[in-house]
Amino acid sequence: MATASKERTGFAQKLDAYFSISERGSSFGQEVRGGLTTFFTMAYIVVLNPLILGFVKDRNGHFLGGDPTNGKNLAVIAAGTALVAGLMTALMGAWARFPLAVAAGLGINSVVAYGLVASMGLTWAEAMGFIVLEGVLVLILVLTKLRQKLLVAVPLALKKAIAAGIGLFLAFIALWDARVVTDPSPAGVKGVGPGDPTPSTFGIDGAVSTWPTFVFLIGVMIAAFLYIRKVRGAFLIAIVSTTVLAFLVEAIAKLGGYDGGFGNPKGWALNVPTFSGKNLIAAPNFGTLGHVSFGGFAHLGIVSGVLLVFSLFMIDFFDTMGTMTAVGEEAGLNDEEGVPDNSQEILIVDSVAAIAGGLGGVSSNTAYIESASGVGDGARTGFSSVVTGLAFLVAIFLAPLTSLVPFEAATPVLLLVGLLMLTSVVDIDWRDWRIAVPAFLTIIVMPFGYSISAGIGLGLISYSVLHAATGKAKEVKPLMWAAAGLFAVYFAQDLITHFIH
Repeated sequence: MATASKERTGFAQKLDAYFSISERGSSFGQEVRGGLTTFFTMAYIVVLNPLILGFVKDRNGHFLGGDPTNGKNLAVIAAGTALVAGLMTALMGAWARFPLAVAAGLGINSVVAYGLVASMGLTWAEAMGFIVLEGVLVLILVLTKLRQKLLVAVPLALKKAIAAGIGLFLAFIALWDARVVTDPSPAGVKGVGPGDPTPSTFGIDGAVSTWPTFVFLIGVMIAAFLYIRKVRGAFLIAIVSTTVLAFLVEAIAKLGGYDGGFGNPKGWALNVPTFSGKNLIAAPNFGTLGHVSFGGFAHLGIVSGVLLVFSLFMIDFFDTMGTMTAVGEEAGLNDEEGVPDNSQEILIVDSVAAIAGGLGGVSSNTAYIESASGVGDGARTGFSSVVTGLAFLVAIFLAPLTSLVPFEAATPVLLLVGLLMLTSVVDIDWRDWRIAVPAFLTIIVMPFGYSISAGIGLGLISYSVLHAATGKAKEVKPLMWAAAGLFAVYFAQDLITHFIH
């Protein structure tokens, strides 16, 4: 017994040293809590990715994971989503040793479903082929260290702005997903109609008139109170306790699910907190794996195909850079230039994850800003990502359990993490407009334009142009100019395509 105890102690010490747990002022318990917090904050992707990818037919009439005979097959997409996320997140933790989780990228999965498949007429296999090619391109740039050099070339002020912008982006996602901020146009919302010019409104008719909104606000107060009191695992406790509250509300009020505002505008945003009709365990089916084709160029043409790969590349390339920098900033893991430890390994894993998402048939996988919720709950090392990855792998079999946590219980944590990330703006010199204008554009475009890449792109372009116009062009590094030029092409791609044709 004594020998076994010493062996366990020795193994724990090796793990501690490998992940630098004690060195970063953390503990195994803190890392486990942080990893689980990240998982519960982003577990919605196991449910949401199938909802985005699973309802679109390709030009052959096939659904992803299904066919015209058996129709939609959301369970297959959910299993593939959890599998790829679990493996890639565990790899991020075990090799890159950074508290960053990976899963199917929101935004790019919509591009795949409604852009590549619905609009461009690609088959699902061809669409995933373009995802694989984009991932390979990013990986080549990482292995040649160009991506790393670009990360260093971006000024520290813009890195701070990126972190702050992503913080506001997170806050907006939290408010929108929990339907605290809503679109006033859908039918069934009192007092407004399809022609209403207001782009968004608070609650319904400007009031807290739904139980889910009330649950969200209570969740914010619980998370804030626990964080102020420095309770260990504050965010995880907040998610669990708010979920329990949601279950009680649903058991009493029988609200059901939100249906887009056309009949039940006061229901739960995505997951209905109830066990009714849900199996606790489901056998996985990985039917999306390996369905990849590179024949999309024959359908689109070479020029359109190349521009498509470039567009996907731009979204993936800079989103991860911003996410990694923001999470590193929140965890205190960035160096004096604002670059996280092991950044090269982080970027390699992220690139491999894009390829894995295509090969897995579930869209490009990328780093998730929700990782900041785990960091906010104490995660400081890659051990937390290993925990998150294992939780995703368990979710393959327990997918119904991941759907028990409603948005209204998970997103309060995202809102407060947005607050934590916004604090980086105090380090920006707002008196120098060569810095202030690009930083401001970076910060506001991310939430208002619902795009991390667009915010980064406008920030890089405006920083370069303003420095050149005021005689400070030499302060802009060559790679910054190159990145700004690429973004200019990216933003003008529709004009370029129109001109070519």
